[in-house]
Amino acid sequence: MIRMYNTAHAQRPWTHARHTGWNRLIPQATWKPGSQTLILQTDGAAAGYAVLQGRAFGDPLSSLTVDELVAENAAAARMLLMAIARLCWKRRLSEFTVREPADGLTGRVARHMGCTYQQRYPPSGGMMAAVLNRSSLLRKLEPELRRRAAVQQPEQVYDKAFDALRRGDLFPDDKALIRLLLGYWATDDAYVHGMSVPERYRDLCNAWFPGGGTQSLPTPYAHRLDRY
Repeated sequence: MIRMYNTAHAQRPWTHARHTGWNRLIPQATWKPGSQTLILQTDGAAAGYAVLQGRAFGDPLSSLTVDELVAENAAAARMLLMAIARLCWKRRLSEFTVREPADGLTGRVARHMGCTYQQRYPPSGGMMAAVLNRSSLLRKLEPELRRRAAVQQPEQVYDKAFDALRRGDLFPDDKALIRLLLGYWATDDAYVHGMSVPERYRDLCNAWFPGGGTQSLPTPYAHRLDRY
């Protein structure tokens, strides 16, 4: 399992290679759910595995979540997904969740089988929450924004626009702001995604955010069992 995991995921951002003695599977205890592991074998050798979230005593059979699903090839991934689907059928569940990146082998096979990809952002930020301090970040980047603005607008207009950006009145979506600051979006891209900018600030925003990055902003992936 360690070898298969490292082969599939060790090169991903935010993912640590697992050493030989790694074992953070959660043991079962009184009133505490542990990790349930399914192993797929072919010719006596492991070809894939799935780590399922355990159920605490008395929990209703309302959901099924797979924290990891790693396979050596597409056929093995498909067999594991089918085995989990059969388990869902036995429990009379209509769907299950697999926490794997969409561009990995498991993700590609799952999408080919008709599964859908969902990305959730917990209001709390999750167990390793990172809160964007917009005001502090923009204060640090203000010299660069001022350099980009050059003589595009009078000083008074610049100050009002920067204050609006710092307060969140301008580009209130933090994820959009990060894409703009990193150059993954130009101002025109923000318009395409339904955002609006007052006419008096448009020339300044075009100077601030000319774009020039790649077409998409990749999201680093971290496995659930590695978060601890």
